[in-house]
Amino acid sequence: MFLARSLIKMSSHNPLLRLEQRAAEADRLIEDLKQQVQLLKEKTILQACVREEKKLLVENAKLKNDIEDLKKQLLEKEKRRGVLDVAMPSDDSSVDLDAKPTLPKPSDAPPAASPPPAAAPVQSKDEPKKKKQEKKGEKAEKKQAAPSQEEAKVDVSRLDLRVGRIITAEKHPDADSLYVEQVDVGEAAPRTVVSGLVKHIPLEQMQNRMAILLCNLKPAKMRGVVSQAMVMCASSPDKVEILDPPGGSVPGDRVSVQGFPGEPDKELNPKKKVWEQVQPELRTDDQCVATYKGAAFEVFGKGVCKAQTMSNSGIK
Repeated sequence: MFLARSLIKMSSHNPLLRLEQRAAEADRLIEDLKQQVQLLKEKTILQACVREEKKLLVENAKLKNDIEDLKKQLLEKEKRRGVLDVAMPSDDSSVDLDAKPTLPKPSDAPPAASPPPAAAPVQSKDEPKKKKQEKKGEKAEKKQAAPSQEEAKVDVSRLDLRVGRIITAEKHPDADSLYVEQVDVGEAAPRTVVSGLVKHIPLEQMQNRMAILLCNLKPAKMRGVVSQAMVMCASSPDKVEILDPPGGSVPGDRVSVQGFPGEPDKELNPKKKVWEQVQPELRTDDQCVATYKGAAFEVFGKGVCKAQTMSNSGIK
């Protein structure tokens, strides 16, 4: 017992032993810090990968839509020019690429007969007129045979409705009732949108919020500022509310209506009045859900689009 107490006293007065203990504690602390730094690095890399993956998914969906639009435009142009659809060979048919073509034997070939001299065609005076009339008739038939998308059925599928995020909003410099917004709709650059919402929604509620945008209206100048889309709202004479997309939506998500398939027009032709024909059928239902002819606006796999409080109201 006396020996143990003597050793304890010696160690407490030994500065070298205290330094070794502190060095060991410092080494352990450094090792713990290294592990924490490594974990933070791995977490940061994982978050960056997730963000990049989401971005790539949005870009991929947009590219698919652009490709489908280009295919349809190409098919329409070919039909207008009278190009017939070529039937592709079925999977059952097989073509022997290695087979050599069989040529007729010289003894089997019929003797070539010299063609008789062709008489010079006599063209009457009425033939040029007839040819012109025939060409006009052919052009008219081609136009009737290939109706453009503008002459197709008119419903909500013709509208390019997308989820957007209002990045910033400010009052129009030359109009007291208008906001000028910068809106991300999943494209390379934000769109400029002019909205008459000053009397209905405070400016602070317009900042960094999600919304539904109609993106294929023809751009229009409003008090000197070109508006490239329209914010969709539930509307009554006394109140206006911006429609909200479902949770989890991202800018560029397509808003569709079940039962009305089809790709939207590249740009709505103002002369065809597509928006004017569709808009009267847009309403919120008893649950404030945005609908077209009773069918809900939805983002596939994420949910429906709604107003905050306005039920049984028009949408525009």
